[in-house]
Amino acid sequence: MRLIFMGTPDFAVPSLRVLVKAGHRVSRVYTQPDRPAGRGGKLTTSAVKEAALALSIPVEQPVKVRLPEVTEQLRQAAPDAIVVVGYGQIIPRAIIDIPHLGIINVHGSLLPKYRGAAPIQWAVANGETLTGVTTMRINEGLDTGDMLLKAETPIGPDETAVDLWYRLADMGAALLTETLDGLEKGTIVPEAQDHAAATLAPILKRESGRVDWNQSAATIYNRYRGFQPWPGAWTTFRGARLQLKELALAPKGANKRATPGTLVAEGKRLYAVAGDGAALELRRVQLEGKAAVSAEAFLNGAHLRAGERLGDELTRTEELSPH
Repeated sequence: MRLIFMGTPDFAVPSLRVLVKAGHRVSRVYTQPDRPAGRGGKLTTSAVKEAALALSIPVEQPVKVRLPEVTEQLRQAAPDAIVVVGYGQIIPRAIIDIPHLGIINVHGSLLPKYRGAAPIQWAVANGETLTGVTTMRINEGLDTGDMLLKAETPIGPDETAVDLWYRLADMGAALLTETLDGLEKGTIVPEAQDHAAATLAPILKRESGRVDWNQSAATIYNRYRGFQPWPGAWTTFRGARLQLKELALAPKGANKRATPGTLVAEGKRLYAVAGDGAALELRRVQLEGKAAVSAEAFLNGAHLRAGERLGDELTRTEELSPH
């Protein structure tokens, strides 16, 4: 099958590789332009670009895919289908109409649940126990096109979004080849989504990771698992941002009854009380501007006061004042 591939993150790489391995003719790969990253602002290429170059596939990086010259280039390529996996740009109608088999998308959820930019993260953050991948035909809506095939998988109770990300990437690649085979043979019947059952998975922001200590311990823990690697789970301690690098639900015997956010030290271990009275163990933390440390090292430097709490307001005055 003659294909064009559009993708950017490492989630899309297994799909690109499996298409080539299956013998499909991927004539071009489209990915986002190189972006400056890190403190030095060095230009960084996408994971898909690196994979495409390793496979000797020509790479295009238009600033906007909706430019007329891009549409014309795709029309001249005359692909049977265009595959899109996490490309990062909205595909316009002029391009949607080009391939006779449509534009096939691999989405990291069981649609219509979790439409949007961060379906894997929000599924974990919301405590879902089942998720999967869906192949669909892209239309002009946000993940609203007709579904083609689905594959399900459980979410482990301690699994993070990072763990699930790589599992679903491989599942999506396998489902993609099955989908293309079915479309070529005419054995797949597209299924319209039930829009009334749709949920959204909006793009993550730094504030998404801020812990609300009034929530239950399980809710906080799920959000911590879901928002890895960014924005993670963070709170404040004495006016400075405190990143919770490693967090665990405390065993029942360690539950604490106190005001939400209260810190409790027991030997070398550190706990924080949640809104339901249960506790979370803070195993590794990172205070703003400092290196990540174990709970023991944090306790040695902090000299906790009785009843001290997490979650106060971010204030530079408090951060700089001695304690």
